[in-house]
Amino acid sequence: MRGGIYSDERCPICGGLFRDTGKFLACTQHPKQRPTRYRVRFRAESKTVQHRFPSYEDAERFLTGIRFKTDEKTFDARDYQRENPLSFSNMADKWLSYHSTEVRAGTRKNLISHIRHAKNFFVNRNVREIQYGDLEDFVHSIALSDKTKHNILSTVHALFVWIKKRREITALPEFPEISFDLGYRRTIEKDLQQQIIEEVGRICPNRKVYLGIKWLATYISIRPGELIKLQEGNIDTLDGFFTIPSADSKTVYKTIPLIEEDVEILREFTFTFPATPFFRHISGIKGVLENTPFGVKYFYKWWVKACANLGIEGVDLYGGTRHSSVRALIAAKYTPEQVKQAAMSETNAAFARYMGKAIDQDLRAVYRRSAQVVSINQGGHKVDTAKST
Repeated sequence: MRGGIYSDERCPICGGLFRDTGKFLACTQHPKQRPTRYRVRFRAESKTVQHRFPSYEDAERFLTGIRFKTDEKTFDARDYQRENPLSFSNMADKWLSYHSTEVRAGTRKNLISHIRHAKNFFVNRNVREIQYGDLEDFVHSIALSDKTKHNILSTVHALFVWIKKRREITALPEFPEISFDLGYRRTIEKDLQQQIIEEVGRICPNRKVYLGIKWLATYISIRPGELIKLQEGNIDTLDGFFTIPSADSKTVYKTIPLIEEDVEILREFTFTFPATPFFRHISGIKGVLENTPFGVKYFYKWWVKACANLGIEGVDLYGGTRHSSVRALIAAKYTPEQVKQAAMSETNAAFARYMGKAIDQDLRAVYRRSAQVVSINQGGHKVDTAKST
């Protein structure tokens, strides 16, 4: 039979090897002499598995198990390697390293956090052994909200899909279902949104802060993290477009057709070099360095200040701009298809610029309604940043 039980010890009387009798190891010349250390040696698939045991019974049980797996064609030498390559922790680390360049930095940070919870629970458990009950126990061990549990389990599911693609497992384990209710951001009416944007323009010396927040309320397809990546070379005031890297890993760029009012505002600025960040700091503002780009929370900082000045509480930047504008558009009888197109939730944004003037004009009409009329006093003169149509 394949494999055997051995010992690295020798008979203390004659120095002979210990032989397996089928019930124990013993010296052939001195049968009463027995070893104290045992080793199983098994060779299959051009690989050798070796494990040490404190007793003959433990070694025999292990060897019988390997022989059984070999007979049923489920033996894998990696299951018995010291580094345990098929352990949950090892597979999870490999998955993260392979996918680090495929997701945004913020998404990767969340994936690492989710996997850390799972690694702490499963540790070196072989991924082939993990089934529904184990996943259910894992979910119940997490002292977090149902929404967070759902997100963590989604990441673990993505990991197992990848493991199956590598043919390390033959089928996915069944995953528990987690129900949760999404929280709602507070939204505001359009006139109140305009008041907040006007207040930002009044209190912030850097007019680009006002313009950026106005754009977040107007061009509902963009997010603050995307907007601050805008470079001067990405802005086309001749045809009325700007193009920014998308936060969606499936869409490389978003191309936004500008309403004429915003094109006029842009023409007031002096452009220096294509690679220069458009949203950058000016001198004279405490806590920032001139010409350095905005941080991802810089718009939010001034939004909060403006809300505080107006006595408005509980309205964050995302809810007060994008979400409020979407609600206003729906209330203005724009169809869901028009709003979805303006939000670029289903269209290829990089391709949108080349889909014809009709689509561009439709988008501009929606964006113009989203902007409405916002007027601020700059340098002693009143500026209309959006005209009603």
